Amino acid sequence: MKVAFKDNSFAFEFVRNLGFMYYGGSDLGEMIATAGQIEEGDFESWFTGWDKLAHRILSRADASLSAGHLESAREAYLRASTYFRTAEFYLHGNPADPRILSESRASQKAYADAAKLAGSTWEPAQIPYEGTTLPGYFYKVDDSGKPRPTLIFIGGFDSSLEELFFFAGAAAVRRGYNCLTFDGPGQGAPIREQKLLLRYDYEAVVTPAVDYALRRPDVDSDNLALMGMSLGGYFAARAVAFEHRLRAAIFFDGVYDFGESIRSMVPKEAIVAVDAGDAVHCEEIIQKRMLDDTNLRWAMTQGIWTFGASSISDFLTRIKQLSMTGIAKQIQCPCLVLEAEGDMFFSGQPQKIYDALQAPKKLFKFTSEDGAENHCQSGALSFFHEVAFNWLDETLGLHHDRNG
Repeated sequence: MKVAFKDNSFAFEFVRNLGFMYYGGSDLGEMIATAGQIEEGDFESWFTGWDKLAHRILSRADASLSAGHLESAREAYLRASTYFRTAEFYLHGNPADPRILSESRASQKAYADAAKLAGSTWEPAQIPYEGTTLPGYFYKVDDSGKPRPTLIFIGGFDSSLEELFFFAGAAAVRRGYNCLTFDGPGQGAPIREQKLLLRYDYEAVVTPAVDYALRRPDVDSDNLALMGMSLGGYFAARAVAFEHRLRAAIFFDGVYDFGESIRSMVPKEAIVAVDAGDAVHCEEIIQKRMLDDTNLRWAMTQGIWTFGASSISDFLTRIKQLSMTGIAKQIQCPCLVLEAEGDMFFSGQPQKIYDALQAPKKLFKFTSEDGAENHCQSGALSFFHEVAFNWLDETLGLHHDRNG
């Protein structure tokens, strides 16, 4: 599905953020108007357009707050947070760019301001992790303190904490689940503020989150589930192979071998070169292709940044570790594997992880018939949530409404 842009990467990111409209994280008119001012494939033009919109919405949020229009302020802060995050998305080719921090902090602050206005059911959280903490939010069904089934939701290769509410938190709470979201190493604030790099052994990240959840009296310890989005589909699979306190897992979408997917994006001769130890030739081939391929340009610069790689060839070597080969058989809990018919990143990966699973499993494929063919069903969140949470209800034996 392409909306507003012809460029594959720009079109996908546009729909990704437009989809948040369903839960109040964006709006159609202002996004379409902004897209019309952005030059195809131009990262600086992308930044300028979304940054301008973000500041305009933020000023309206501040004005509403000052005038006592609290709901108007909350809604505008949520949208401003989305647009600051969108503006920053393509800046990572230069990790020293000061706008990475300024836009990220602006997005975080706008979201935090919205969270305060949302009330006590949006609770900031800090997950202990290797001598520091990871920032998160714990979204509660209510303030009753009643133990609730709880979903831990993790992002992927490029996610930030603030968008995770729209991808899962909002839908979870509506259906009677608490939802814990957080930024892990290589994501959001941890990579930008703490320089914590992405890692392949994600059980080391998820287990502290499980510990945190199980310490809370409002979490039903018998009904704790995990969902991972995009590369988080690999993170979730890796985690439940080692962390067996989780009763169910959803791979949104399924990823068996991240390295295989990324390496399939680059010219074959570049892979031959890097595997033969000719890093110089590999770099030359890929750099040339990046001039005309926005998605490849973004993926390589994002990967170097989040993995702390020294070069493209170093990144392509490091990602070989992100594979479920020989590990998937250790998963014990029931798993839902989601697949997108038109996935531009992980085509074929959901079937591979599904085939490798020995635990109870289900594979569901989203298609263009429902406009749900995009990677991670961007633009079709309601259908995705219907499928994912219906399966989770049935797997956990829960059939409750939002007030249950």
